[in-house]
Amino acid sequence: MKILGIDPGSRLTGYGIIDFFPNGYRYVTSGTLKITGDNFPQKLKQIFDGILQVTNEYQPEQMAIEQVFMSKNADSALKLGQARGAAICAVQMHDIPVFEYAARQVKQTVVGKGGADKTQVQQMVKILLNIQGNMQIDASDALGIAICHAHFYQTQQRLQLSKR
Repeated sequence: MKILGIDPGSRLTGYGIIDFFPNGYRYVTSGTLKITGDNFPQKLKQIFDGILQVTNEYQPEQMAIEQVFMSKNADSALKLGQARGAAICAVQMHDIPVFEYAARQVKQTVVGKGGADKTQVQQMVKILLNIQGNMQIDASDALGIAICHAHFYQTQQRLQLSKR
């Protein structure tokens, strides 16, 4: 099963795709959409179009995305929410199920510590997926979200089997 992870943002939106198998996962692709311009509705269209293109090319079966967290700046949280909405709408064009995870939950799953920083997540993602060389933080965050979903999905599948 292919899982698309999204790290939404109004300037940079990271994406990452992994193949998930019952005994593990494998790196497929990742990248960052660089969102340009000052017109916010046009930025949302760039996110929508970029994620739609990734979805068309790689045909993921599920999508995992980071939940919005409320920080000190309400305007930033609103823009992040709109960026998430654009990405979610793009995958909904293909009726792909969407799963949401808190940033802390992703860090706990990938690093083992909910308060891990982005570079720790990046390093663990590279180790878990056997990726050599440099990787953009937004792409590694997106892959971390996909890995988090793979773990939760696998646990859910095991629980359903044990109920039978």
